[in-house]
Amino acid sequence: MILADKEETHSGASETDSRRELVGRVVASAPFSKTERLSSLLLYVCDVALDGRADELSEQNVGEAVFGRARDYDSANDGIVRAQVSRLRQRLDLYFDGEGAAEPIRIVIPRGGYVPFFEPRLQKEVVVPAPTPMPDPVISFAEPVRIEKRRIGSAGLMWGLIVVLAITVLALLLKMTIAPREVQPIHSAGHPFWSLMFAGDQPTTLVLADSNLVVWQGLMKRDVGLAEYLSGDYRTTIPPTATPLQIEALGIARGRYTSMIDVEMVQYFSQISQSERSKLGVRYTRDLRPNDLKLGNIILSGAPEANPWVQLFERDMNFVYSYDRANKKTSVLNRSPKGDEPRQWDSFQTDKQHQVYGVVAYLPNLSGNGNVLILEGTTIAGTESALDFVSDDAQLLLFLKQIRQSDGKIPHFEVLLGTNNMSGSAVKNSILASRIKN
Repeated sequence: MILADKEETHSGASETDSRRELVGRVVASAPFSKTERLSSLLLYVCDVALDGRADELSEQNVGEAVFGRARDYDSANDGIVRAQVSRLRQRLDLYFDGEGAAEPIRIVIPRGGYVPFFEPRLQKEVVVPAPTPMPDPVISFAEPVRIEKRRIGSAGLMWGLIVVLAITVLALLLKMTIAPREVQPIHSAGHPFWSLMFAGDQPTTLVLADSNLVVWQGLMKRDVGLAEYLSGDYRTTIPPTATPLQIEALGIARGRYTSMIDVEMVQYFSQISQSERSKLGVRYTRDLRPNDLKLGNIILSGAPEANPWVQLFERDMNFVYSYDRANKKTSVLNRSPKGDEPRQWDSFQTDKQHQVYGVVAYLPNLSGNGNVLILEGTTIAGTESALDFVSDDAQLLLFLKQIRQSDGKIPHFEVLLGTNNMSGSAVKNSILASRIKN
């Protein structure tokens, strides 16, 4: 590995310049143009390292310089640096395995530290760049897919690309799954919120979103309710008026794919479960049954469009989703407005401001003997904003402090977040409204 020294010769300075140019290309790439936070983090750690001050790259210093934490903040309970550096490693892998596959130097941040290294890549490792990946790549839970050599039109091309991307992201997930055990936990044990969701005496299950369902509903221009989803009829019935593209949608509906944000959830919540000495199970939406929501703690990823199980909890929720496919609009309905709150918040696909919304709902499970955490959004960027909220203790702990009851208990709650969608990823979010459940 190569790291710049503080004093450079002329050739050394040129080498440093080339590394800075590499950092610039990475930040300008598709995986990084999606998130200002990770770009700022990469620029900071690389600038400090290339200036010969790598010894300054401690968790405390990064938290203060990049994320605005106080100089003496408690990094043991505020794991934002560990969480974001973990996500940064994922994005670096996406760049150097895809758009930056031909780069002769690779940026690596070894696990357990924050110092970036610039590794020369062997000539045989330098390959022709892969095509720019589609937004929100997906991961497959299916058996190996057979690809037939036939002409299947634009939808078939999309299906083929999804399969290729699924294999790529599946490799990423496997890489994260077998990561060394010495990775530092994101939070210390006994976190005021995560100790409730990851109790040692109860199982916790993460239910991943169904991206195929989202694509199918978009092509067919109609919603799928939970009963129809469980029966699977929508995956086998072809309407008499179906277009060729809609017929092709049936093949897509039968797949088992989820979004990149769910890959991040798997990694994040796996680390949380280790910190809390608990076990995390991961289930695909289609494999769940109602009785599964009566036992232990559940984390549901995605809005009803991607995770129909959310519908079971909407009767007790104030912030719920509504889809107007004809006008390409997704709304968060406000069932009981307070004060000057609007009756709904609208997110349009054609909105130049890219305004999207996320909802975090912490509710009792169907039997009342455990909890359910719902992370959903009007887009994947909205769902990402929900994950950002619960993974950022600066936001989460402040909110919990405000709602904590006199006996110290944390009540069930809902939080509505507003954010901007920058190339498919969420940037800084803010709380627009909240509700405390009695």
